Order: sequence, then structure tokens, then C-alpha cells
Amino acid sequence: MKNTPKAYDWLSITLHWLSAVVVIGLFAVGLWMVDLNYYSPWYKPAPHWHKSIGLCLAFATVIRLVWKHLKGHPAIEGARWEMISAKAAHGLIYLLMFGLFISGYLISTADGRAIDVFDWFSVPGLGELFPNQADIAGEIHEYMAYTLIGLAALHAAAALKHHFVNKDNTLKKMLGVKEK
Repeated sequence: MKNTPKAYDWLSITLHWLSAVVVIGLFAVGLWMVDLNYYSPWYKPAPHWHKSIGLCLAFATVIRLVWKHLKGHPAIEGARWEMISAKAAHGLIYLLMFGLFISGYLISTADGRAIDVFDWFSVPGLGELFPNQADIAGEIHEYMAYTLIGLAALHAAAALKHHFVNKDNTLKKMLGVKEK
């Protein structure tokens, strides 16, 4: 179980696609949640699930980065500008994800309550660390979420460009398809 210069291992592939699906799902649920009112049957369960899944994604992202550090990753293909852009985009995606994890935590714990993760365990709340924490963190969370979705769309478009225009191995590596 190791990434090679030509392919990702199954854990890297699984974490990548799981992260993609979860990020898109959390974004969609987040858009839907902001319009819920107190009388909606989803008023409490939707945020609970959103926070729980978000914290599980944070944990998976840490595992993903540790794994990437320990096992390496295949070489980025393309022109020099594409390699630089890919590295910058990947770094920004991770930065945005951690910004979302932190801002989500600050929104949820501004009142001092812990975050219950699927009733498995609780992440303690630190309370309000600065004035209007929930509102400020909420705005940051929203803008970062839109930025992450935009960057993820650009990331997907770049992978498709590599596959259909460059006809290289970029997309196949993350799909687990062995190069012939």
C-alpha cells in the first residue's frame, strides 16, 4: 500500500473521492440549512449531521495529509505552469478546508457548548473568543465554502483537460486505472 510515481494507492484514492463527495454534500446541506426555520423538523438534526460529518472530514483530512507525507504521491504531469498551478491549487484546497473546519468550530462553540459528533464523543467548546464570533466566523465559513466549491470545480476541469486534451495519466491515477 504505497503511492508510486505512476499511481495512487487505494487509501489515497478512497480518501480523495470520499472527501470530494462529502465536501459537495456539506456545501449543498449548508445552503439548504440556512433557510430552515425553528418549526422545521430538520432545524436541529441537519446542523447536528453537518457538524458531525464536518468533524469526521477534518479527521480524515488530517489522516490524508499524514498519509501523503509518509507515502508520497505520483508526479504531477503537464507543463511547468500546470505543475505550479496544481501545487498551488492543492495547497489552497487544504487551506480552505482547514479554514472551514476552524470557522465551523467557532460558529458552533461560540455559546460554550460542545459539539456532539454522532453521539459518539464530544468536542469541547471554548466559548466566545472574540466579539460577534458566531457571526464573523459564519461569514468567513460561507465565503470559504463558495471559494472551495469554485476551486474544486476548477480542479475537476483541469483533471478533465488533462484526460481529454493532454491525454495523459493524471485522471487515471486518481481513478485507480493502471497505465498501459
